[in-house]
Amino acid sequence: MTYRQLIRRARKAVPGAALTAALTAGFLTGTATTSQAATQGPCDIYAAGRTPCVAAHSTTRALYGSYGGPLYQVRRGTDNATRDIGPLGAGGYADAAAQDAFCAGTRCVITVIYDQSGKGNHLTQAPGGGAAGGPDDLANAFEAPVTVGGHKAYGVYVAPGTGYRNNHTTGVATGDQPEGMYAIFDGTHVNGGCCFDYGNAETSNNDDGNGTMEALYFGSSKGWGWGSGNGPWVMADLENGLFSGVNRGFNAGDPSVDSRFLTAMLKGGPNRWAIRGGDAQSGGLSTFYNGVRPTAGGYNPMKKQGAIILGIGGDNSKWAQGTFYEGVMTSGYPSDATENAVQANITAAGYTSGSTGTGTLTPGSRISLQATTAPCCTSHYLRHDDADTKVVISSLNSSSSATDKADATWIVRAGLADSSCVSFESADSPGRFLRHFNYQLYLNVDDGAGAFAQDATFCPTKGNSGTGTSLQSVNFPTKYLRHYDYTAYVASNGGANSWDSTTSWADDTSWTIAQPWS
Repeated sequence: MTYRQLIRRARKAVPGAALTAALTAGFLTGTATTSQAATQGPCDIYAAGRTPCVAAHSTTRALYGSYGGPLYQVRRGTDNATRDIGPLGAGGYADAAAQDAFCAGTRCVITVIYDQSGKGNHLTQAPGGGAAGGPDDLANAFEAPVTVGGHKAYGVYVAPGTGYRNNHTTGVATGDQPEGMYAIFDGTHVNGGCCFDYGNAETSNNDDGNGTMEALYFGSSKGWGWGSGNGPWVMADLENGLFSGVNRGFNAGDPSVDSRFLTAMLKGGPNRWAIRGGDAQSGGLSTFYNGVRPTAGGYNPMKKQGAIILGIGGDNSKWAQGTFYEGVMTSGYPSDATENAVQANITAAGYTSGSTGTGTLTPGSRISLQATTAPCCTSHYLRHDDADTKVVISSLNSSSSATDKADATWIVRAGLADSSCVSFESADSPGRFLRHFNYQLYLNVDDGAGAFAQDATFCPTKGNSGTGTSLQSVNFPTKYLRHYDYTAYVASNGGANSWDSTTSWADDTSWTIAQPWS
């Protein structure tokens, strides 16, 4: 019996709503383990539901059970050479070790996110548009480590200014044609900027009017529409409006969602559309809206143009941040049963955080940095100051406030400018990194630029005092991360600046990699 015959038999045996339970039980969802690839992927499920994928993008895994081609391409900074990164085997997880080896000792960016559907709808660096010039920045290849099915992989970390696009697609819905899409996002990496989108957009890079795009949005913007709670929300970007329900503005049915791994779904056809979402690690989908098109404003019928965007708005609005792991677009309006089966496949894939523990300088780990200078500062930890963007040290203990503990907790990332070194992302302010500017340390938003990457990268060495760990600036190798007068700098052992004082320099530049406070 062929796979398609099996699906037809399943439909006859369990018509209507009962199909959802059958699909989830195993008709359409292969179970992935740490030792084997999936027998089928989300796009096999969509095909069985007669709404085939016309675009399939992922840097973490194959989205078809038989796909063995490239997932994405990286370019390294030392010589601008490129390398395609594929799955470990057909239908499998990304070969992160190939990226690690190719990019060792330098910075790498993601240059292409390949379309697995066979239609050639690859995503590359977005050009400038009506809202902002370009070309946009490319994502740092090491900034979003993740584990999928027990295998290391990397997501697409979109800092403000980062964006991907394809204006010359094949098979993507145009006009009022029906389509569906889903994406897996990091539910904790958001802001209120416009617009962290994935989906259908204008081919002109401009705002071509209401209804000329249909894309998933995820973030906390309240500029056009919002849902219940404080956000973030899954909404639909239909151009000149983020819709959480039938019309712009507040819609109570669209809840705040912040799962570490979030499944977001959107589908639209003639005078109907829906948004759905769920935890990508477990459970099913909830429907946040299902109904008619907006009742005013030129959104019915739609005027979709069929470009594909990631991380930006249709007119290249590029002030948002977020992280993307996988997503697809379909031809046709998927049934709820098909989407439920896709969700079951996603949860079976086994997404977990990239952390390998705490208290170590391993990318993905959470740590706190404890000063070692006695007698003044052994109870002090490196933290960002809530009053401004400066980085300081202050005393912490078990009775300290939750805010103070969170301010002193850092997520270790592979070095933004050199993957053999490290960078430190704030645990309570995702997208903001420890970086030096005029030798002083600040907490700043990653703007995707090479200068930022250099300023935010530190190479661990044996502690200058003989204990702990010292953190050497990658672009000022004679300078190390130091506390001086309770403020953080990069400092030399002697020099013209007060913070370069030789007094206590070795102790002040030596840190204990401690368990995270938060």
